[in-house]
Amino acid sequence: MNAIIKIQNLQRTFEVGSEKVHALKGISFEVNEGEFVSIMGASGSGKSTLLNILGCLDRPTIGEYLIDNVSINERSEDELSTIRNRKIGFVFQNYSLLPRTSALEQVKLPLLYNNTLSDKQCHERAKQALEQVGLKDRMNHTPNQMSGGQQQRVAIARALAGDPVMLLADEATGNLDTQTSYEIMCLFQKLHDKGKSIVFVTHEPDIATFTERTILLNDGLIVKDERVETRSARQMLESIN
Repeated sequence: MNAIIKIQNLQRTFEVGSEKVHALKGISFEVNEGEFVSIMGASGSGKSTLLNILGCLDRPTIGEYLIDNVSINERSEDELSTIRNRKIGFVFQNYSLLPRTSALEQVKLPLLYNNTLSDKQCHERAKQALEQVGLKDRMNHTPNQMSGGQQQRVAIARALAGDPVMLLADEATGNLDTQTSYEIMCLFQKLHDKGKSIVFVTHEPDIATFTERTILLNDGLIVKDERVETRSARQMLESIN
């Protein structure tokens, strides 16, 4: 299978005052095309550092990170920005939506930075992405006219619209109640079933069981990387209703 993420001997060291903090201590793993992987880690581990590297917001001190066979190590800031825009779809815990902007414009905005797309293409992609997440009738609504779950769906649509090689979700259910969390995980599972590659960073063990593989970090090392018995978010949602 094609590895969309390839991490080799990744190390990241920070200097805090006179001390060196080894956030990542030589980790290696791959994520293949079409996989749904959760990354977990205790507070104070290298989980946040790894998330920043996966999102091309940081570089390793030692080691190599390739996304879709492209190494980020020697890239300029402009090149990293292009990689982020075209290869990664971000979904954040706090939705990161503009307060007085319609759902359609929220989803369309990142596409405007892709100079290979016309305005009409951006508009059509945004519409299709919102339809894909079940918000066909909410395209002109602003965040204050939507529930938390609907706002997160807008954020997922925004991540999908650019047709990235992977979705990178950072605690995407962290601000949601149990029922809405399961609804969002239903959506992620549907996207995975359609072939989308997803890396889901979470601190919630029950949410991780909706993925198919879990990587556990502790003290900057991978202490577990295993396939998990995937629960159906749809079945869990039905069980609480």
